[in-house]
Amino acid sequence: MPFLLYHGRSRPLGGLRRAAAIAAGVLTIAAMLLVPRPAAAAEAPWLSVSDDGFASFSVPVAAVEAGIGPVSQLVIEGNFGPSATWAEYGLTRRGDVFSGVLGPLRPGLYSYQVTGDDTKGMKDPTNSTVVASKPLWSTFFVPGEAVRLLADAPEGQGGKIDTLTYGSGSQALVWTPPAYAARKTYPVLFLQSGDGWSATDWLDLGRARQILDNLSLQRRMAPMLVVISDGGDPQELRKAVAGRYRVHQDAAHQAIAGVAEGGTQALRTVLTRPGQYAYVGSFSGLLTDVKVTNRHAELVRLYTGNVTDPAYNATHRLTKVLDRARVGYEFDGVNPDAGANWNAWQENLIDFVPRLFRKVRDHGPSAGHGRLKGEFRPPAPGTTPTPFVTEDGFVTFETTTDFTAAQRVKVWANWAPNGSWLRVPLTRSGDRWRATVGPLDPWFYYYRLMVDGVSVKDASNPTKVTTEPTWSTFLVDGPAARLLTDVPAGKGGKVESMTYRSTVTNQDRTALVWTPPGYDPSRAQPYPVFFLQHGGGQNHTDWVEMGRAKQILDHHFLDGNLEPMVVVMGNGNVPDFNKELLENLVPAARARYHVSDDPSQQALAGLSMGGGQTFGVLKAFPGRFAYVAAFSAGFGSGAGVDAAAINSGTKLLRLYVGDRTDFVYPSFMTSLATLNDLGIRYEFDGVTPGPHGWDVWQKNLIDLAPRLFKR
Repeated sequence: MPFLLYHGRSRPLGGLRRAAAIAAGVLTIAAMLLVPRPAAAAEAPWLSVSDDGFASFSVPVAAVEAGIGPVSQLVIEGNFGPSATWAEYGLTRRGDVFSGVLGPLRPGLYSYQVTGDDTKGMKDPTNSTVVASKPLWSTFFVPGEAVRLLADAPEGQGGKIDTLTYGSGSQALVWTPPAYAARKTYPVLFLQSGDGWSATDWLDLGRARQILDNLSLQRRMAPMLVVISDGGDPQELRKAVAGRYRVHQDAAHQAIAGVAEGGTQALRTVLTRPGQYAYVGSFSGLLTDVKVTNRHAELVRLYTGNVTDPAYNATHRLTKVLDRARVGYEFDGVNPDAGANWNAWQENLIDFVPRLFRKVRDHGPSAGHGRLKGEFRPPAPGTTPTPFVTEDGFVTFETTTDFTAAQRVKVWANWAPNGSWLRVPLTRSGDRWRATVGPLDPWFYYYRLMVDGVSVKDASNPTKVTTEPTWSTFLVDGPAARLLTDVPAGKGGKVESMTYRSTVTNQDRTALVWTPPGYDPSRAQPYPVFFLQHGGGQNHTDWVEMGRAKQILDHHFLDGNLEPMVVVMGNGNVPDFNKELLENLVPAARARYHVSDDPSQQALAGLSMGGGQTFGVLKAFPGRFAYVAAFSAGFGSGAGVDAAAINSGTKLLRLYVGDRTDFVYPSFMTSLATLNDLGIRYEFDGVTPGPHGWDVWQKNLIDLAPRLFKR
């Protein structure tokens, strides 16, 4: 099993330039992978993928140490980030295993490698897939209707892949269609890779074989040969193809396409050399200026990803050039969900191939693709807002000049599926580091910089998280995030600090208190009161700084969904929470605010540790709070629990948990069985999509708050 040093990059390292060298490398790697190891045969897979797209990683510490030595951290690098960008997912060490669950992932092909301490890379030895040009990579496929053309064709029904040697030893891959007949003459598509990629990547990462097989079996493409190469001498390649296969050699039956620089070469060839190819496709090509001498191609079709694709601006410029030269072309539209990567190029190939060598009616963009809105230009270095967020959810991060000597800088944020955390590498830009990430869904995000493995605060961002000094926050606005945004100035409630004396800690302590708009301390009827607790490693500030409690409560109140109430956010970091709550915090709130002492007008909820504390109060003092809720917490043992008292004294017991990426999910589900066995009445909100994090708990508060004091 090979173990190689690898330095993380936002873009994978360059591929081999000759297919012959690749083939030799593949044989060497395969031989190394097949060397028997005593434990390998019985070794459980490091990766399992559920039917609903959750990728569970379980990597034995012993296997890591045997391969690359002891490591302090282990990540899975892969195309998991926004727009399928390369990103790192950190695993957690639990005993003798590094583990983690990521998802749900969209249907599609994913590539990944295992990396320790930023520089020590290894291939997953339990995954037999191979990426020939990237020896440390493995792949896995998440099936789904949206990617049915990427799935394997039924065995024996697809085309074949041949190897063609030409010139002075260069090699290309040739796909021949199902029912290929040597006596028939076929048109040809020449498909090129780009710099940093190899011909084999079209098979290993581009799923070209599956795409061509499925399109052919569905009769959605004309019968043709597809010749895949690294570029090389096109004349030698065309001559070699004609010498081995019966193919048309006139321009009307020749097409060429490529990715990135391969797309640039294809465009330049067609636009400047008449009589060679009638069809050309540029997948993220970077051609921006060309002296056009051929205006009569049958099809010139341009493809680009979103603003994270370097071809986005290049494509905009090229359309101006083609317009001035009066060259007819088609534009597939901006792919909103991918940048310059194989996820986009797979879709490009699916769209392009059916347009070749036959008449088609549809000449417009692919469904869901948008228009070019002009060039994307984030602010100049040194002037970037912190961070710079566009209206459609693209976020540009930029460091100060403090990290000029750094080797690696990353942004670690909650932008994985449903709010899990991924690290995205930044790229050095002069004396700063910068990257644009997105599109991000409208929501609240928090992040920190990782500079050579050290957590660092974005000094340019004034937001703060008291309990996590290196974190910063930002909001992507949009209808889905409305309840997390600030209400108009002067319209919302107030958040005040309340200091009180704690007999548990023998010191003064602080809570934050939200009072509703129009709070009247002298009104006849006391206000209901809701005690809202934080989780482990947090304190009373987190529900305001991270949970967006003020914004959520303000919006619900102004929308008419919330009973006027006082919300007290206390500090649960005490050795005896029950005593602190009932003998210190509750009396202090009652002394300062006009709140009810009637249990039917009191609520208690908490997340994680705070949820466990809430359950503890419910067990020890059933009926003390009529409304009770727990977010991502387990009930624990049912021993000694007075179920009848809980049922008679509790108007609402509502429970919440994240999906299987929430590590308390198993114990939570056990808790439901315990409650059922005890006969305790409760409501379960169902799984909240997301991990053990604020994306989940914000949604839990959004759901819970309007339910309080209404029964």
